[in-house]
Formats: sequence, structure tokens, C-alpha cells
Amino acid sequence: MKKILLAIALISFTATTNAQTWTSESTGFSTASRGLSEIIVLDANTVWAFAYDGVTTTNNVQEFTRTTNGGASWTPGTINVGNTALSIGNLSAVDANTAWVSASDPTAGKGGVWKTSDAGVTWTQQNTAGFTDTASWCDGVHFFDANTGIAFGDPSNTSATTFEMYRTTDGGTTWTTVSTPAITAGDYGYSGELFAVGDNMWFGTATGKIYRTNDKGATWTKLNSPIADFGHSNNSTTSGKIYFSDALNGILISTKYSSTASTATVTSHKLYKTTDGGTTWSAAATYTQPYTYALCYIPGTTTLVATGVATSGTTNTYSSATSTDNGTTWTQIDSGTQRGVVAFFDVTTGWAAGFNSDPFTDGIYKFSGNLSNEKFAVSNNFKVYPNPTNNFVTVSSNGIDSYKLRVTDISGNIVLEKSLSGLENTVDIASLSSGAYFFTLNSYNKTETIKIIKN
Repeated sequence: MKKILLAIALISFTATTNAQTWTSESTGFSTASRGLSEIIVLDANTVWAFAYDGVTTTNNVQEFTRTTNGGASWTPGTINVGNTALSIGNLSAVDANTAWVSASDPTAGKGGVWKTSDAGVTWTQQNTAGFTDTASWCDGVHFFDANTGIAFGDPSNTSATTFEMYRTTDGGTTWTTVSTPAITAGDYGYSGELFAVGDNMWFGTATGKIYRTNDKGATWTKLNSPIADFGHSNNSTTSGKIYFSDALNGILISTKYSSTASTATVTSHKLYKTTDGGTTWSAAATYTQPYTYALCYIPGTTTLVATGVATSGTTNTYSSATSTDNGTTWTQIDSGTQRGVVAFFDVTTGWAAGFNSDPFTDGIYKFSGNLSNEKFAVSNNFKVYPNPTNNFVTVSSNGIDSYKLRVTDISGNIVLEKSLSGLENTVDIASLSSGAYFFTLNSYNKTETIKIIKN
């Protein structure tokens, strides 16, 4: 049985705290109360998002919106997959013109992958031989770059012991079958539920397993998670969502329900952390924060941004907040306003979902401010300079004799790892492209990350 995880309907307006603001922008949808299930920020200018019905969330919507000028204007469109009964699972974009969606029938399964190369004007189905039996829903699609992508679904009738999965290295023109580790009996995935950063992707299953790739989908590993189910299926009282900052560091927030029924109420949440890509997880920490669904990392950092709601009786208190320690503690950005899913490109560039009133009013909210913190600007234990730099940086420590350096790019890809000793070291980064990099330095219980700009 397939259960589709539904987005939480959220709305917002501009609010300000400590010079941090959310500014309303119009998504352009002709129908009012369009919410956003997913926002994909490719750079400071290019953003895609796909929509849902904020009034009746069970209504099927095949619409998207996009901007190529940093949100100054948004252009909506239709995701025409040739069948209005198919539900869009997720959207994966690589540039202003090129994107893919996964889609499936909520009750009959099947579905597949569709691509646009003209900014959403037309959509063409790819891999038509895949996802053809009712045992397998097409759960998701993700492209790591313009050529390499993965599409996955549930175990099919012909491959009942593994997930149905395909990989392409030519932009979707041809697809080849990918073997996954054997499933736990009765296992399946959830529509649109995946997380990707850099060359890495993860998805959780109905038996609490996590499938992970760190080579753009070529090979997969099955990992244990600390929860029984990622989607509160008929035989489980738990669900969960995973978020990763880079290839190694991430969190899992689990939800406990009062029963297995679809009408069950939430009773508690737990927070787990990983520093090895999900292979192992920390012990459960009680999590009482209202930020349990709409979270995102600022790539390559320990900083999370989230929106949420705290309910007391019949009173809802809405807020947005940021955490610099992987969700342990939170600092409120604002309160009294309601927002949905969030996505950030860096510490100054991000958007949060809302609802539109008409084609010219509201629908998405752009962040204005700076979410950097002292940990990323001035370090007590380490220094990396000059910043900005060209070909070399000096890494120095405050009395620490040995430590490890890991450098990641803005997408979370590890581009350099070294073991260093002594108080001062020169590191050659001439081979790196221009852009922002995160230097993470670790020695025993001391871990610090410093953002460096390479000219």
C-alpha cells in the first residue's frame, strides 16, 4: 500500500526581527490559495517551486512557478504529463530551463519521469519502459547534474526483493537498471520523499531503513535508522524526515503518533544526529521545538532554517527560526506569522512558501538579512586566512598540535581532506574553482567551520 506524505498548509506575510525580513513576492498563479510543496534554489537568481491546493490538499495540482531574476518576478506554468490524475511527487531542476518531475497515480501506482528543456512549456516522458506495474509507484527523481540522474520506485512484481530503480548519464535519453540492496520484507518508499546534497542522496522506507548513495546513484547502501517507519504506515506509529548539510552531517526528526490510524494525533518528537552519512545515529534527544517539518540546511554549515507552529489548546503560535547547532537550540527570527517549506542557497539567500491571494499578490517570501554567525566568521581555536584568497591559505591553530581539515563546496561535496599538525600550515587550493568553500577543522571535541571565498 502506498501512502503519500502530505505537505502542511502554511501562509505568511512580511515580518522583521534584528534586520532579518521576509518579503512577499507573487508566484503568479491564477487560482488563489496555491501553496508550495517544494522550493529548489539553484543560485541567487534561479528558483523553481511546485504547487498544491492550500484549501483542499487532496485536490490534484500539476503546476509550478519559477524565477530567473532572484524573485523580482515569477512565471507560473503547468506540468503537463498527459494525465491529470497523476500526482507530482517531486521536482528536480539543474538550470533555468531544465527540470524533471516524478509522478504516479495515488491509488494505481505506476507513473514515471517527465523532463522539460524549455522552462516548463513542454514536458516529455522518459524511460517509458519503467514503472509499468501496479506494485511499484514512481517515488522520486533526482538529477545530480545535467546528465546524471536517478529515478526510483517500490519493489515491482518482477523485482520483488529490490527497489525498482533506474540511472541515466545522458540527461535521461537512456536509462539503465540499478541494483539496490535487498529489501526488508514488505518494504516500500514514499512519494517525493528523498534528500540530496552534492553527489549524495538518501531516502527512507516503511520499515525504517535508509538507502544512500554517495556516487550519484551508481551504488547504494542500506542503513538502519533509529525509527520504525519514515511515513507512519498502517503498521507503525512513527514517521521521520532526514536533512543533510553535506555528505556526512545531518539530522533526523521523528514523530510519534497515538496509534496507527490515519486520524492519529502527534504525541512527541525526537531528534537524532549523524556525522557519518547516516551509518550511525546519536541517542534520541527529546525535541519540543515547533520546527518539525519545514526545515533546511544552509549548505555546508551547521545552520538550519525552519518554520513551524506551536499549538496550545485552540491557539496556534507561528514562527520562523534558525539553529547553528544542528537543531539542538533555536533562535527565533520572527513570531506571529505562518510559513511553509523553506530553501536556502547561502546565509543571505533563501525563500519560504506561502499562499497567493491572486496572480499579483503573495505566494512566496524572500529572506533578507544574514544568518552567518561568529562560528563562521571568527574562530577561537582556528584561523584560515587570507579571506578572500587566490591560491593558498594559511591554517593556524590556537595551541592545537594535530587536527583534520575537510573542505566542502556550496553543494556539500568534499573537495579536499588533510591531516594537519603544528600550529601553522599552508594549504594549496589553486585547483579549486572560484566560489565559496567551508573549511571544517576537527580535533577531538573541537569542531569549527570557517567560510572562505576563493577568487
